[in-house]
Amino acid sequence: MRTLLRLWPYVRPVRARLFSAAFVAILASCVGLVIPLVLKWLVDGPVADHDPGGVWLGALFLLLLGFTEALLFGLRRWLVARPLSHVEASMRAALYRHLQRLPVAFHDRWASGQLLSRGTTDLMLLRQFLAFPLTFLLVNGVTILVGVVIMLLQDWTLGLVVLGPAVPLMVTCVIFEKRYAKVARLAQDQVGDLTTVVEESVLGIRVIKGFGRHRSQARAFRELSGTLRGTELRKARLLATIWGVIVTLPEVAIGAALVVGVAQVADGALSAGTLVAFLSTALALRWPVESIGFLLAMSQEAATATERYFEVMDEGVEDPGAAAAAPNAEDEGLRFDNVRFRYPDAPPGSAPVLDGVTLHIRPGESMALVGATGSGKTTLTALIPRLYELTSGRITLDGVDIAALSREALRTKVAVAFEEPTLFSAGVGDNVLMGTDGTAGERELERALSVAQADFVHALPQGTQTRVGEQGLSLSGGQRQRLALARAVVGQPEFLVLDDPLSALDVHTEAAVEAALRQVLADTTALIVAHRPSTVLLADRVALLSGGRITAVGTHQELLRSNAEYAHLMSGEQSGEQSGEQSGQEEGAR
Repeated sequence: MRTLLRLWPYVRPVRARLFSAAFVAILASCVGLVIPLVLKWLVDGPVADHDPGGVWLGALFLLLLGFTEALLFGLRRWLVARPLSHVEASMRAALYRHLQRLPVAFHDRWASGQLLSRGTTDLMLLRQFLAFPLTFLLVNGVTILVGVVIMLLQDWTLGLVVLGPAVPLMVTCVIFEKRYAKVARLAQDQVGDLTTVVEESVLGIRVIKGFGRHRSQARAFRELSGTLRGTELRKARLLATIWGVIVTLPEVAIGAALVVGVAQVADGALSAGTLVAFLSTALALRWPVESIGFLLAMSQEAATATERYFEVMDEGVEDPGAAAAAPNAEDEGLRFDNVRFRYPDAPPGSAPVLDGVTLHIRPGESMALVGATGSGKTTLTALIPRLYELTSGRITLDGVDIAALSREALRTKVAVAFEEPTLFSAGVGDNVLMGTDGTAGERELERALSVAQADFVHALPQGTQTRVGEQGLSLSGGQRQRLALARAVVGQPEFLVLDDPLSALDVHTEAAVEAALRQVLADTTALIVAHRPSTVLLADRVALLSGGRITAVGTHQELLRSNAEYAHLMSGEQSGEQSGEQSGQEEGAR
């Protein structure tokens, strides 16, 4: 209950209709319990007196009661349908907003399938719980209580016979709840794992087909699916067990009450009408009692779904940042001051990816960042827009510590083109204009496309309105990279971070992009991760990153003459010794 009570903030706006629906359902159940009393009157009155008119009147009254009960239950359904769809939608929207605000380190840890299952399957379970089990646990509880009172008033001895299984039923429910909770949580986690496999298989279908791995992937899917099937069967066995107990014990009790009641009628101690009314009431309580099993099961699944939902919602979001301090006029441009960084999920005691990085990029200057694979170049660029938080040290933009800026303000100043370009299932123009605050128009779009040499978009079927497929896989790697570059420059940012932006381009396109990019770099402060001399030549100066530190800064020609490691990198002759020294510094750096 403590877990499910966390849903209250989402339910509160629609509480009036939910409470009304519960009241209507209770009223409908109570109307159903009036029917046995009418039967008692019929049997002891018109039937015993052979009064056909009275029988027809009683039948009409029973028909009206049944129609009223059905109408009230229909009204309950109408009352809950719209508000509960609103609750589900608001929870899904809240989850999506929260996911957007969570740090990149969170998304590095969590499988996307687990997040998808929480936003779809789990929320569906919560909506179903609010629509049915929540209401009927209350309704059936009240119905059972009222029905027991009616039976005891009819004949207390028969009432005690029927109440005999109450204690064993309660014990069974407690045991069932504990066992079912573990299995339900396991099943929901396995659904998330299965969703991850399906998503990865769809996104990586080219790799799977290219390497002929469809059989191994299908085998992995079957194994996970079989594991989930086994867990679901465990749930079914538990549910079957409690269902068998809940159905059997009351039936035995009703049978015993029937035998005792018939004996009392034969002795004249009980009227036939009272026995009919008592048994009718007991039979009317069969559904509320028998439903306890699956209502508890659905409630437990809702509780575990709530736990999974709030596991994500309880994660701390990115700190928006404090008010910016006054800039230091003597410290303009982009400056790294003794920056140290270790990934949040790195093993304890492991060496930091970046250790004491100090670098100053002057206003309007372009700096190329060069280093061996795994040296931390991409990680360093990710720190500028605060995709990750520094372990220690500081980074300043025009003298202002980025930690003192809100992320929104920071990211309006800094634009990034990542090495792996990501496009969304939207129009080409929409993908490019994501790099602006929404004020850019057709003119800015055309300028950015021109800089990135992405004029190919005009040859697409609907031009800039052409929708690209998921991940932009309908385009070539070079086309995706050019659109990502256009997205970075469209907003004319003050600071530009380019992570090897030309790696997928042929030499002719690369030369054309470089020529246009030089005009953009003349008006901004830029840090460019580079692996090829042609990209390095875009920059005014070069910084060499080695062993998590900046070991040399100078022009391309200066470093070629004075630094052997840099010369090796630019000539493509990096030694195995150097590679070995630096491997592991940023294993899997993004």
